[in-house]
Amino acid sequence: MRWQMTSQPGGLAPPPGPDRERAVRHAEVALRSIGQPNSVAGEFDFWNDRYEGRRLFSELLGTFFLVLVAVGGGMVNARFGGNAVPYGAKVVAPALMVAAIILFMGTVSGAHLNPAVSCAFALRGDFPWRRVPAYVVAQFLGAILATLLLWGLIGKQGSAGLTLPGEGISTTTAMLWELVLTTGLVSVILGTASGAQQIGTLAAIGVGSYIALAGLWGSPVSGASMNPARSLGPALVLGDWTSWWAYLVGPVAGGVLAVGIAYVLRGRGGGRSGVAAAQGTLGVDWRPGSQPRT
Repeated sequence: MRWQMTSQPGGLAPPPGPDRERAVRHAEVALRSIGQPNSVAGEFDFWNDRYEGRRLFSELLGTFFLVLVAVGGGMVNARFGGNAVPYGAKVVAPALMVAAIILFMGTVSGAHLNPAVSCAFALRGDFPWRRVPAYVVAQFLGAILATLLLWGLIGKQGSAGLTLPGEGISTTTAMLWELVLTTGLVSVILGTASGAQQIGTLAAIGVGSYIALAGLWGSPVSGASMNPARSLGPALVLGDWTSWWAYLVGPVAGGVLAVGIAYVLRGRGGGRSGVAAAQGTLGVDWRPGSQPRT
């Protein structure tokens, strides 16, 4: 590499081009992390927009698969008969999908898959607010694309696949039901994140298990959505806005309540492990390109 003389301290500087840009970025990180160990300085890699496209694609893809399963169960039953997908399987399938998504891409974006989770992480101080809107857009886009694919493959099946209050259940009751269920879900997510397990097997087991259990007993009342993207994305595609506000207000309020519970249990913020869980470790523990063989 050629180096040029400079009047700045140190005497040498890289020539104009990509090498100089990288050197400037590294210098900025160094200035922000003076007096800190390299492991702490690595956290600044998250702010490198170079990886933002991968994170957003991760959220879109993960939410796409989640909604494909969650909405698909009801639509398949409506298309082929009520017992084509048994009730237990229809409830547990989204939980298993979430567990799988956490395992295969949790380190990329944090595997939020849910606007209520993104807002809760930001309110907790583990995720920057300025990144929340893009995450939410990616999540809703994933939900919309999954519903469109199902619609294109097996046709629109009325209100099948939507989350709606059960028979005799008011919209207000459904909203309160979603609030309670989401409080538990986000509490589990924040709790596992505080132990740096959101990017490990324990979070996949804990979060997936909660979704399955909540769905088994809560689904008949409100559909056990716990996720505005899962509910409002299909509502937009299918054009059915019945009780829509319950599935926005309930999960968001539940996420806020869960943040308060986390504060009581563990104090302010989720620590370094909570930050790693919320933001993923892309750019910290991973670098693009193949590794040299030894």
